[in-house]
Amino acid sequence: MGEKKKKIIKSIKIDVDKCNGCRACEMICSAFHATPKYSSNNPARSRIRLIRDPLRDVYLPVYAGELAKAECMGRDKYVIDGKEYDECGFCRASCPSREVFKEPDSKLPLKCDMCQDDPPQEKPLCVQWCINDALIYEEREEEVEEEVKLEDVEIGLESMIDKYGMQKVMDTVSRMSASKKG
Repeated sequence: MGEKKKKIIKSIKIDVDKCNGCRACEMICSAFHATPKYSSNNPARSRIRLIRDPLRDVYLPVYAGELAKAECMGRDKYVIDGKEYDECGFCRASCPSREVFKEPDSKLPLKCDMCQDDPPQEKPLCVQWCINDALIYEEREEEVEEEVKLEDVEIGLESMIDKYGMQKVMDTVSRMSASKKG
């Protein structure tokens, strides 16, 4: 059992009413995470995606969360201010039922890392580049159970190897470690 520690929880609050669908958040995210950094721009590699329906004036930025191994039962519809939203539109998971938040070449899941860098960014770049202040960076302190079990890491790796194959996982780890060095 781990001990309780204070931890800074970082999140991005999204004000949907302020988003105009410009997609600057997708552009800067994909450029920041390119290898080498800023060498290319492909929104399919972005960790934030804009769910768009311009004819109904719906622009919903969603940033990538945890991997979901199985499809959920979330097929509900929500009506907010007279506009209908599909429940999947709010979901931050990379899951089997959709292509969002998957690396286009390897199909490995993407997850927002709040633009961790050395030196660290003051705020994630999507927040910095949002001209309408639709993305608001927030930090809060929480007490959390702090324990990383090696078995959990191994189980996650085994799962990814089972799904994508050893070579794809190794290639991705190699690419990621090379980009962290550069």
